[in-house]
Amino acid sequence: MTLKPDSVTCVFVHGWAMNSAVWDECIKSLPDWINVVLVDLPGHGSMAKVQADTLDDYVQMLIPLVHRPVLWVGWSLGGLAVLRLAELYPQRVAAAILVATNPCFVSQQGWDCAVDQSIFKQFASDLEHNQQKTIRRFLALQVKGVDDVMYVVRQLQHSIQSRGMASTRALTSGLEILLDTDLRQTLKAIDCPLHWLLGAKDSLVPAELEVALKEDYAQQDVVVHPDASHAPFISQSEFFIEYLVGLAQQLRSRQS
Repeated sequence: MTLKPDSVTCVFVHGWAMNSAVWDECIKSLPDWINVVLVDLPGHGSMAKVQADTLDDYVQMLIPLVHRPVLWVGWSLGGLAVLRLAELYPQRVAAAILVATNPCFVSQQGWDCAVDQSIFKQFASDLEHNQQKTIRRFLALQVKGVDDVMYVVRQLQHSIQSRGMASTRALTSGLEILLDTDLRQTLKAIDCPLHWLLGAKDSLVPAELEVALKEDYAQQDVVVHPDASHAPFISQSEFFIEYLVGLAQQLRSRQS
């Protein structure tokens, strides 16, 4: 692939049970100087037959995609992979946008800006009985509170259908990653700019995370959209695109 001298490469990493098609509508509106790289995580979409059980397995699959610092966009589970990549391979990360991502998704003592572990454990239990029903329930949770629920659900369903359902093993291991991963201390070790985009109506990543990120982990750029839930790049696509392009433009200016 031949890149324009002033282009900015942006790698998009999807969330649990989804695949790279979830970004399709969004990237149609990006300027041509943004070079888009889409990836299906192991066990998802076109990579459904590829096995990976840990967050570091995800990272090992991501690092060959680029060989220089680029802009990464990680959504939910994908955001954890991007954070871990930024810790282990900082030379590959110019900046990262973490969409509806929590460095520690499960609440514990001293960490209330997360969800109870029972949510993910229930999903894991339900997967054993009815995978499709579990995915539908997960989609419903992602769009809770947004204005155009059916539009967002249709977009999410379309992404699954267009590239295929994730494997049961990938869904199970993904839930285990969400349950067990705690990258809070990692935030203190990452030098590249991290940009957080959260939703005030998100049922999986509480908006209260903004305060903890700013006050306890010195994260300077944390945006909470008042009308967004767990998939703001769909429900608030214009806002998301403007936000992404603005950050990409900053990188572009530094390159020139």
